[in-house]
Amino acid sequence: MSNFSSLFLYRVADAALNQIINTDRYQACLYFAAVFQAVACGIHYLASVFLVNTPNFVCAAPGNVTDVLYHNLTARRVEDALPALGSAAGPLVARTAAGEQWELSRCRRALRVAPEGFAYDFDGNKSVRACEGGFVYDHAEVERSIVTDWDLVCEREWLAKLCQPTFMLGVLVGALLFGDVADRLGRVRILMFTSVCQFGLGAAVAFSPNYYVFVLLRFLLAMASSGYLVVVFVYVTEFTGIKVRTWTSMHVHAAFAVGIMTVALVGYLVRVWWLYQLILSLCTSPFLLFCWKFPETPFYLMAKRRYKDAQALLDDIGRFNGLDCRLKAEELLEPEERGGAGGGGDLVERRSEAAPEKKLTILDLFGSWRMAGRTCTVWAIWFVGSLGYYVFSLGAVNLGGNQYMNLFIAGAVELPSYLIGCIAMDRIGRKMTCGPALLLAGVACMLIIVVPADADIVVVALSMTGKFAIAIAFGLVYLYTCELYPTIIRSLAVGSGSMMCRVGSVVAPFCVHLADVWVYLPQLIVGILALVIGVLTFLLPETLGRPLTTTLEEAEALGRKPSKTDGVEMNQHEVKA
Repeated sequence: MSNFSSLFLYRVADAALNQIINTDRYQACLYFAAVFQAVACGIHYLASVFLVNTPNFVCAAPGNVTDVLYHNLTARRVEDALPALGSAAGPLVARTAAGEQWELSRCRRALRVAPEGFAYDFDGNKSVRACEGGFVYDHAEVERSIVTDWDLVCEREWLAKLCQPTFMLGVLVGALLFGDVADRLGRVRILMFTSVCQFGLGAAVAFSPNYYVFVLLRFLLAMASSGYLVVVFVYVTEFTGIKVRTWTSMHVHAAFAVGIMTVALVGYLVRVWWLYQLILSLCTSPFLLFCWKFPETPFYLMAKRRYKDAQALLDDIGRFNGLDCRLKAEELLEPEERGGAGGGGDLVERRSEAAPEKKLTILDLFGSWRMAGRTCTVWAIWFVGSLGYYVFSLGAVNLGGNQYMNLFIAGAVELPSYLIGCIAMDRIGRKMTCGPALLLAGVACMLIIVVPADADIVVVALSMTGKFAIAIAFGLVYLYTCELYPTIIRSLAVGSGSMMCRVGSVVAPFCVHLADVWVYLPQLIVGILALVIGVLTFLLPETLGRPLTTTLEEAEALGRKPSKTDGVEMNQHEVKA
């Protein structure tokens, strides 16, 4: 039987299955429960913003400090003068009970030799020494962070900067690892395992005895968070019907944005890093009470030939939704797989037990020239989406003011982009939403380069336009990837795409630093990539309104015009139906 006729039969099966699995009470309960845990992913991804917060600090003076000068400011303690540090150049000057006068800077301190009085300016000799006595931190914004607890400043500053890259490395590893494992062991097992790990590892991070244990636990936590986020997109996609698949997939991103806002709120209320981390880990702990009741998806069960389990699940869904479910799992099979009348079910079970299962790897994403081109384009969308998002955020948007409010707004601003993205995806299609969004982001980058530097309002408007467009493309690529690949390798496709996304997020800070070479070089790089990849996106097949595919052959047939032979076979199946 040809690939097209097989695809036709699967479409008939998917249409019948949608009578049962289109969003109703059963699917709504599963969806909101699964998406609720995605909030934890947003929390852990952004938690380091306040965990590694570095406040103002100076070297500690030896002995008891009695007086402090900072230009025209006088104080009794070093801590009282720290909030003003940075508003003007120069060190703090401290006098100790022993009469010594010390000039305190961030990474060094100098002892004044034979001062005649206590004044801020001093032209005499000084004895410069290292900060052997520790540091004094400004606790006005952050009472305690890992930086203040473990003195991750000066020559140890690189350790603090290493926290987020190591976390993102864990995200990269987790995306690839759990995407592959979910295709082999099932979606539910991975959802349960990563959920327990997110809670357990998140709480363990709060009790880290030192920096190295902290980084290791955060690396493992990143793997779990990334694994859950990858698999939950596949899970909700396979458990919702065609009519609502766009909205259910895109709103997983909304849950992630809620996690970002939660970080801002908890960070504002709790200024002690270990308590802050513990509270964040407890936010989604109720999910653990019912995640063990999650069923496997019907698409996965059918792909793994577990027909009895699939039939039991369909019956449960129909019963919970108050429907008379007359759909049988055997009706979703090819005619030759159904067996004869009367004993057909046993024949299917015997054949499923005897049929060897092929081990699929990431190389299967490149099984043909058509699939290889599709995979390269999808990976490029993942990469430029992440790269562009962080370049726009880090390089062009600097709100200033209250850092907690800024982070809250950064999470809230994502919500309208997903709303507009959902509407466009259902109206004009996935390809016709993603392609123009990338092109718009590229055009915005190029316009930033040609706009006069003193036109601040125009530059900010263009930067926000680019970020908004990138967010739309980045939001829909999860669902688009799910629909472009078959069930047997879907989690691996999403996982590998997420890996490219993490590569983009790691590269983004280095791209931002290229502004030191030329101020517009980051925008030029993102603009060129977005324009090129935006054009390549139009070569991908459209998946709006199409059923999910099961085999690699069916996925490869997407976007391909049917031949006359396939059309004849399709008509024959229609007559038989």
